[in-house]
Amino acid sequence: MENFTPISSLLGGMLVGVSATIMLLLHGRITGISGIVGGALDPQTSVPERSWRLIFMVGLLFGAVPLLFLTPQLFEVSITRSPIAVVLAGVLVGLGTRLGSGCTSGHGVCGISRLSGRSLVATATFISTGALTVFVVRTFFGGVV
Repeated sequence: MENFTPISSLLGGMLVGVSATIMLLLHGRITGISGIVGGALDPQTSVPERSWRLIFMVGLLFGAVPLLFLTPQLFEVSITRSPIAVVLAGVLVGLGTRLGSGCTSGHGVCGISRLSGRSLVATATFISTGALTVFVVRTFFGGVV
């Protein structure tokens, strides 16, 4: 836990919770990123429906730009894994998201807050799989994959 910062982690979690609450209260929608992106890419999605999804995605991608200029040190990242491992991890997360019919934002934030049994199981699966992956990579690959 060398980079764990409890205050910024707490503030970030609170921002995620507040934004998910606003989406639910104002639009009656669950803030599941995979569902939002999937709906934006679906050719059968209506123009108004696609519009709010695209606006949300733009905000998600570019919302931190002011913070980047104010505190660039927060964005300094050192990736020690191979590019192949990073791409493979992204593909596996995407496959898991499709198989689980949702993502950590939809299940882990919105679903658990609604006490959804399906989301509780999905989130426990995410966490267990992540822990198992870390164990396997560190034990059998020396943490260098």
